[in-house]
Amino acid sequence: MEPYAHGLLDAGDGHRVYWEECGNPDGRPAVVLHGGPGSGCTPAHRSLFDPALYRVVLLDQRGCGRSTPRVLDHHADLSANHTWALVGDLERLREHLGIDRWLVLGGSWGSTLGLAYAQAHPDRVTAMVLTSVALLRPADDDWLYGGGAGRFFPEAWAGFSAPAPRATGAAAVFDAYHRLLHDPDPAVRDGAVAAWCAWEAATLSLHPDPHAAEAFADPRFAATFVRLALHYFRHGGWLAEDQLLRDAGRLRGIPGVLVAGRADVQTPIRAAWELARAWPDARLVVADGGHASTGGTVAAELRRATADLAG
Repeated sequence: MEPYAHGLLDAGDGHRVYWEECGNPDGRPAVVLHGGPGSGCTPAHRSLFDPALYRVVLLDQRGCGRSTPRVLDHHADLSANHTWALVGDLERLREHLGIDRWLVLGGSWGSTLGLAYAQAHPDRVTAMVLTSVALLRPADDDWLYGGGAGRFFPEAWAGFSAPAPRATGAAAVFDAYHRLLHDPDPAVRDGAVAAWCAWEAATLSLHPDPHAAEAFADPRFAATFVRLALHYFRHGGWLAEDQLLRDAGRLRGIPGVLVAGRADVQTPIRAAWELARAWPDARLVVADGGHASTGGTVAAELRRATADLAG
């Protein structure tokens, strides 16, 4: 499913956001929100939809992929790169493309952004399909970046937590990596990026994939991913504590499918379960896979969900 249209949207604040459309121009509109933050959209995301039924919009969020400026550009300013700027970009893109309402599909950080967008603009969302639900609460951060998940992967945790050996939570780890990423020595910066990416690759699933690290083989992609992820996580996603769960009532009337991988270490199933309880129009589907997968049983459930919601 190759794009039939693409462009760069002037999003303001000096940012231009890359977008593309594929599938059926007359089909049901849908937008895909990638994870990271900072991973960018990929051709694999297109495969989650029937191209005969959907008009699929993909975009690279601010600072990454084909959007400009990239976070690694010397003139890039992160002050205008935050959750609510991305929510505004989605509305600006929707209007630019002449779409009244669309289905929102997001995984991991993409689920966080999708929930923030839908709660701000529920009248613009027809349905939601979310996987590896991430609510970005302090307890969730502490699980993945403060030592909780390290109980399953002690050797990987030892390497990741080395810059903050006495840390007692994710905030201290984030501060340590922030210092490393702003060190004047490029070798120090590169080492921090490598350590962060190694931890990300190790924790995708309880059943490690020996090829997981290949996603971070491109050093520019890896550095972009880490810088943006750390920027967002250090600021709590610019969300009030428990905001996305507290405001789930704003999603009333919007059908949703929450796909959780039973082996997902990064975003354990409990977050999706809690969201399903707070959002009566959503149903929880449990698959065998790991984190934000675009393959295997998780992807199969995502394709089933988009097909069912196409009506």
